[in-house]
This record gives sequence, C-alpha cells and structure tokens, in this order.
Amino acid sequence: MNEGLWFWPAMALLSVVAGYSVVRMAAVPQVRWGATATAALFGLWVLLFWEILVRALDVPRVLLPAPSLIVGSLADHTAKLWGDFVQTVLRAVVVGWLVGCGTGFAVAVAIDRLPFLQRGLLPVASLTSAIPLVGVAPIAVMWFGFDWPSKAAVVVLMTFFPMLVSTLAGLQAAGKLERELMYSYAASYSRTLLALRLPAALPFIFGALKVNATLALIGAIVAEFFGSPTSGLGFRISTEAARMNMPLVWGAIVVAAVTGSVAYALLVALERRAAFWHPSVREG
Repeated sequence: MNEGLWFWPAMALLSVVAGYSVVRMAAVPQVRWGATATAALFGLWVLLFWEILVRALDVPRVLLPAPSLIVGSLADHTAKLWGDFVQTVLRAVVVGWLVGCGTGFAVAVAIDRLPFLQRGLLPVASLTSAIPLVGVAPIAVMWFGFDWPSKAAVVVLMTFFPMLVSTLAGLQAAGKLERELMYSYAASYSRTLLALRLPAALPFIFGALKVNATLALIGAIVAEFFGSPTSGLGFRISTEAARMNMPLVWGAIVVAAVTGSVAYALLVALERRAAFWHPSVREG
C-alpha cells in the first residue's frame, strides 16, 4: 500500500528531473554534437519511463512489451533480423530507391529540356502517386513474384513522383539574372544546367531524396505484407504479430526505425557537403 502511495509522487519528481536535465542539455552552447546529445538524452528518459510504467502497471506484453524485453529479443534473434534487413533494405529498398529517384530525376530534366513533354508526362506521373499502396502491392507480387523485385517495383512507384516534382521545382529556382548572364555568354543548355541550374536545385533534390528514403522503407515493408519469402521486416512483423510474439515485432520495428533515421542523417550530412554554399543549408 505504501509503495503505491509513493509511486506517483516519485514519478512526478523523476519527470521534473528529466525535464530539467533535457532543458539544461539543450541550453549548453552549441557544439558539434549538441543537438544529437540532447535528442539522445531525451530518448533515454523516454525509455526509462516506458520501462518503469510498463512494469509497475503490469501492462501485458501483448499490448506493450518493456524496452528490456525488446532489447532481449533483438539479442536473441540477431541473425534472423539481419536476414530480414538484407532482404528488405539492402535489396528492395536500396534498389527501388535508386531506380525511382534516378528515373524521376531523368524525366524531370527531359521535361525541362522539352517543355511540350510536360503536358503528357506530368499527368501520368501524378497518376502514379495517386495509386494506393495496398492496391499496387498485390499486383506487383503477381507480376514480379514473391521475392524482393516486387517490393523494389513498389518502391520505384512511390519514389518516382516526389523526385520528379522536386527536381522540376529546383530547376526553376535559379535566379533570372543568373540565367540571363548565362544566355549573354551564349552558354548551351547543358552548360547552363551543370553550372547554374543543377547547383541551385540541389536543396530540392536532397529534400526529395530524404523524403523518398522513408517512403521507400515504408513501401517495402507494407508490400511484404502481401507476399514475401521467409524473410523481410514486413514478413517478420506480420508473422510474429499473428503468433503474439510482440517483443520480436517491436524488434523489427526498431530495426526499421533506426535504419530510416540513419539513412536520413547520412543524406543530411551529404547535403551539407554538396550544397554547403546554399543559404538554406548554411542557416540549418
């Protein structure tokens, strides 16, 4: 009884300590990894509260397993989850992301070079973005089989239109005075594209790459719900959820979430190196 009376006041006090520590960390003069350290501290506090509350309130693991159980499941099934990672990420996501983004970029440059294509290609491209994932995934499985090519095809469909639209917007972002200067020098289209318009479009292109990185991962995982071999993050989530093995389900979710976060961080770092001169990157 006494333990129950003291639990919530102790949790309130711990919440104050957590909030104060995060605020103090965020107030430290900006260093190279200041934002990352603040985010990491906040995440650790969230995991601690999650662990305490789930165990204290005796929440069934089917509803919400404790972080310690999820970590234990990750350790026990490392080989299995690694195979799922290879199947989903290194095959379907990477291939589909590269092909989808590359195709969207190429079509955008073609439309920019030949504006009459805009009337025919843009409506078709926008149509691809409106196709529901749950509708196209079973069709892709029927066309390309149960292995990773069908998931890569879904990823291509999801990533094509965002890259196309972003690249077209970026190619129009170059200033009018700069374009007139290139014209006065009798610069060819390719020279203007490489020296002026593509550099100006880099923030738009990287924005699409970052958005597509998460879209690709989500699309591949959902596509695996509609047919997959005996591996893959989506396959693991669906099969283990049917068995009520929720710690392993959460383990697969953690792998997907960490993968998406790492991919986004790598693209941000690459953008800072490639477009360091752009105001949007410098101010960020």
